[in-house]
Amino acid sequence: MARAAAAAGAHYIDLADGRRFVCDFPAALQADFQAAGRCGISGASTVPALSSAVVDQLCDGWQRIASIDMCIAPAQTAPRGEATLAAVLSYCGESIDVWEGGRWQPRRGWANPERVKFARLRDRLGALCDIPDLELFPSRYEVEQRVMFRAAVEIGMAQRAFAVLAGLRALGLIAQPARLAGLLNRAARAMDFMGSSLGGMVVRVEGTDASGALAHRAWHIAADDDHGPEIPCMATILLARRLAHGPMLKAGAFTCMGLLELADFKPEFERWGMVTEILDKA
Repeated sequence: MARAAAAAGAHYIDLADGRRFVCDFPAALQADFQAAGRCGISGASTVPALSSAVVDQLCDGWQRIASIDMCIAPAQTAPRGEATLAAVLSYCGESIDVWEGGRWQPRRGWANPERVKFARLRDRLGALCDIPDLELFPSRYEVEQRVMFRAAVEIGMAQRAFAVLAGLRALGLIAQPARLAGLLNRAARAMDFMGSSLGGMVVRVEGTDASGALAHRAWHIAADDDHGPEIPCMATILLARRLAHGPMLKAGAFTCMGLLELADFKPEFERWGMVTEILDKA
C-alpha cells in the first residue's frame, strides 16, 4: 500500500506499531517517496509518535538518559477487536530483544508481569510487549541501561492468563496463542463488569539533567469514558492536518519520531477530556 501511494504521487501515513514494519520502513521506502516528492510516515500512533514526543519533552536538555520505562493501560470496557488481540498474542511467549543492563537481551513477550503505578489509575500488572520503541529508542536517545515497554490490562486475572500462555508457548506446549484470540476476546467481554472505562499510560525516565543532577520524571495520561482508543489516531490526524494546510514535510520515508511535539497533542487531549501531568521526584 505504501509503495502504491508513492507511485500515485500521494503522501502516506499509517498507525502501524509492528516492530519490524515500522523500524524497516525508512530504508525500504526511502527511494520510492523521494522519487515521488512525497513523504511516507510509519508509526504515527501512540508508539513511537506520542511516546517519543513525551520523552523529548521530559528529557529536554538532559546530559544523559539512563532508562526509559513505558506502560499502556487500556480500560477494560474500551472497544477492542479479535484482530487486535490476535496481533498482541502473536508474540506471546516469543523471545524479544530488549535493551537491558546496557546490552541486548532476550525476554519473553507477556511473561513475568510486574506491578506498575499510575497517577490516576489503580496499580496494575504489566508485561513486556514488542513495539518499535524497544529498538528505536536505545540509539535515538543513547540510553545507557534500559528501554522497556509494558501493557497492563485492567483485570489482573487476564494479565496472569497471558503470562500462563507465554509460559506454555516457551515450553512448546502451544504453537500459536493467536489462534485463541476469538475465545479470549469473548472471555474478556464476560469480565467487563469487573473493570471500568478508565485507561491511561505512563512514561518514566531517569538520567542526568542539564545541571548534572540525577533526575526522575514521569508523564501520565488518564482517559475516561472509554476514550483511550482515540489516542492512537491523534498523531495521524495532526500530521494529515499539517500536510493539508501547512508547508509540506520533507520528502522521503520516516518513522514518526521528531515530527510532533507533546504540545501538539494538547488540543486533542482536551477535546476528549483526557488528563495529563508531569511529575518530578528527587
